[in-house]
Amino acid sequence: MAGVCLSLEDKVVLITGGSRGIGAATVRRFAQAGARVAFSYRQAAGIAEALAAECATEYGAEVRPFQQELSTPGEGRALVEGVVAALGRLDALVVNHAIWIAPDMPVEEMADAQWRQTMSVNLDSVFGVVQAGVGQMLRQAKPNPERGGNGAPLGHIVLISSAAGQRGDGFHADYAAAKGAVISFTKSLSTELASKGILVNCVAPGWVATEMTESVFGHPEMGPRVSSGIPLGRPGHPDEIAGPILFLCSPLAGFISGEVFNVNGGAVLIG
Repeated sequence: MAGVCLSLEDKVVLITGGSRGIGAATVRRFAQAGARVAFSYRQAAGIAEALAAECATEYGAEVRPFQQELSTPGEGRALVEGVVAALGRLDALVVNHAIWIAPDMPVEEMADAQWRQTMSVNLDSVFGVVQAGVGQMLRQAKPNPERGGNGAPLGHIVLISSAAGQRGDGFHADYAAAKGAVISFTKSLSTELASKGILVNCVAPGWVATEMTESVFGHPEMGPRVSSGIPLGRPGHPDEIAGPILFLCSPLAGFISGEVFNVNGGAVLIG
């Protein structure tokens, strides 16, 4: 009996923030599925090049890292333009990059600079990446009988939000506000673009063991306390987030749009 195959062979995918954590796991998953993968990174050139080489060796995949600061809409647009110039098209876009400033910060003490930095990276640049990605998908549109011949591409966009964007996150109001906006952005984009064949969805992780959360789970008191608030009793692994992202960019998700896909061990229900 043949198994179910999640193949994205010859599809061009851009994953932002792809050198580490959830992003790197997602790069590996898409490479394994046969996609031509571009991913952005900010500073970790050695790590990014090693990831690309690993994917070439392990999966025979074409994986290209692109160094790009992402803190303005213009920088987001520049990334997409560079990827399209190199790879010729864009079939799927995973907007994963974000910052989470670790020290707890009461809202009455939060500096304007922290708020602005979080919004710039987690929201402003997201707009630029998506704007350019949508424009490219529409430009490369061809008549598609499966979608009624309406001339639209079958493109996929997955935005990464968070459980914090749904239930809030005390002492990290900047992060929660930006991730809540990403959810509203997802729903707005779906309403606007689904009829054109661009399917936009959101994955909302909870606590995941990555470098970004190392200060939490490496803490002898804070780590166990946070884990106890997750029904599964542990943080997620980056691979457990990457799988659902891949699914939402596959033909199996061809009738899903505007969805917030919770991948957080049930934590969003009890916070």
